[in-house]
Amino acid sequence: MTGTVNRLERFTLPLTVHGTRVDVAGLHRDGTGTPLVFLHGFGSTKEDYADVVQQDRLADRPVLAYDAPGCGASTCADLTAVSLPFLVAVAEQVLQAWHIDRFHVIGHSMGGLTALLLADGDPGRIASFTNIEGNVAPEDCFLSRQIITHADDDPDTFLARFAERVSDSRFHAGALYASSLPHKVRAGAVRAIFESMVDLSDHGKLLDRFLALPTPRLFMYGEQNNSLSYLPALAEGGVELAEIGHCAHFPMYSNAPRMWAHITDLVTRTDTGS
Repeated sequence: MTGTVNRLERFTLPLTVHGTRVDVAGLHRDGTGTPLVFLHGFGSTKEDYADVVQQDRLADRPVLAYDAPGCGASTCADLTAVSLPFLVAVAEQVLQAWHIDRFHVIGHSMGGLTALLLADGDPGRIASFTNIEGNVAPEDCFLSRQIITHADDDPDTFLARFAERVSDSRFHAGALYASSLPHKVRAGAVRAIFESMVDLSDHGKLLDRFLALPTPRLFMYGEQNNSLSYLPALAEGGVELAEIGHCAHFPMYSNAPRMWAHITDLVTRTDTGS
């Protein structure tokens, strides 16, 4: 990648993943240095990270962000196929299409789990990993486990009631997040995503896999979630912790300046070796 343009270009990338047709909608910027790859969370989109163009210290960086299949502007011929392993396979193909071999990865929630599985498969390609409340333990399924605790056979009804519950919660940005859910995720994709998140969180030894990564790691969490039981284990395992004030699960909505400050700081320190 050459040249520096401080704006994001939109693209659509047709793929076939595990025999399923996918059209990935994304944002891309050329630049110099190690690329930044952003993976959004469930019910969010690539635009969560579009303000990378406002970060002066990242102005020369190549950038890649895209909507997961069934989310935002990306489409999928079979929404029931969109599990976490499927999302990892999509990420691999998107990275290959843009000729990205080594990169800084920033993932939120579902995107953090996708990034963890991606990093676990080939740790050497990850320059740094900013994990924004991505699943590493069963307790992280406070949203996804509702596919079991509040089961409904009708996907549209489940998503509507899920949005109501999130909107009525006491957490920062819950109502804002819930209001856009019907526009950002297809109801038919929810079950496969949530069931695979729960299964991996319960049985995938995610915390061990995160701690074993040799790359610089930052775990970012909201002030309202500072009781997560595994935070001491992360600190003891060499993971940098960043608590974001006035925030729950969505720092990009509640306290974006602090989120970007931590992302920028880790990327810069990693690349300068400081």
